[in-house]
Amino acid sequence: MENSQTTDAAGSTEFELQEILEPVSNMIGLPAWVITAFIVVLAALMLELVYRLFIRQVERLATRSDHLWDDAVVHAGKAPVSLLIWWQGVMLAARLIAPETDVVVFDPRFLGTLQQLGLILATTWFFFRLVTGFEKAFVFQRRKRDEAVDITAVSVLGRIVRIAVVITGALTVLSILDISIAGLLAAGGVGGIAVGLAARDLLANFFGGFMVFMDRPFSVGDWVRSPDRDIEGVVDKIGWRMTTIIKFDRRPIYIPNATFTTITVENPSRMTHRRIFEHIGVRYDDQSRVVAIVDDIRAMLKDHEDIASEETLMVNFDQYGPSSLNIMVFCFTRTVQWQEFHRVKQDVLLKIGDIIEGHGASIAFPTQTLKIDDLDKLAFSGGNRDDS
Repeated sequence: MENSQTTDAAGSTEFELQEILEPVSNMIGLPAWVITAFIVVLAALMLELVYRLFIRQVERLATRSDHLWDDAVVHAGKAPVSLLIWWQGVMLAARLIAPETDVVVFDPRFLGTLQQLGLILATTWFFFRLVTGFEKAFVFQRRKRDEAVDITAVSVLGRIVRIAVVITGALTVLSILDISIAGLLAAGGVGGIAVGLAARDLLANFFGGFMVFMDRPFSVGDWVRSPDRDIEGVVDKIGWRMTTIIKFDRRPIYIPNATFTTITVENPSRMTHRRIFEHIGVRYDDQSRVVAIVDDIRAMLKDHEDIASEETLMVNFDQYGPSSLNIMVFCFTRTVQWQEFHRVKQDVLLKIGDIIEGHGASIAFPTQTLKIDDLDKLAFSGGNRDDS
């Protein structure tokens, strides 16, 4: 009853508008319904133009604020609202044309369905863009305040919400089109077996990415390596199907997520300390000074501000080398940064050299001693050959 009253009101409004445009129609020589549809499309164009001018002003106001949430909302609504204005304008013009033609496309029920689909499409697009904007704004705000942010968790959560938005929009579209979801699921169950077999690798990579998110062996920005494969670099992106790693020579490698379920992955980024493990050799002539050298090196490391003395720290005479008495130095630095670690290691090695030199000893280098028995006999026999 209510729908028929609304239709009658719209029809009466359209009839009155055509009566008003009748003189113009006679003057131009075009039917009144053509002029009416043109005016509606022109009005939609003008409304969209006004909206663009308005949204630009809103964007400027949002840019001046300290928060990015308002920027995300404005950006999310910019394109979908423009689409909605155009869609509704075209649908209204099509409704005005519908009584004048028998083309199926202009059937009122079909146009009503298209109008609803346009609204659903614009709404789904808006929320999809809004989730993406909120994701970027959250990460930026946390980094701006120098707060820790888990890029992987935020990215995966954003994907899940976007998938939920798309699924909700798709189910709404099916409802508008009067498509039975139960029947669709039944058909999908039969075809799903064939699709599952064909997309086995794709599903393996999907669940591999899901397990990476659940187990969290690494995150975006971590330095990872695998002793099983030639994989080492910084994680750049974790997708649903593959993970992108930037190698240290700046070349990207793309690894299917299913690979991470079958290989060992090391994450050096999560180390708490870096290790210094060296053998320092002194000459055999300095054997009497080895104990004092070892004690002084150990004391130096314990007092060093960049060495974690609470961790394992060992300095011992370790072995008789081919040309040196080898002293093992084993300790950990407090820093895990690569460049800072090498600065600390350099300082430690130079101080060890100073300690050895301070005891009147020297760092050994490869030498060989040639021992010849009966040297006098050889010299005598050689002299006889010269006399002959």
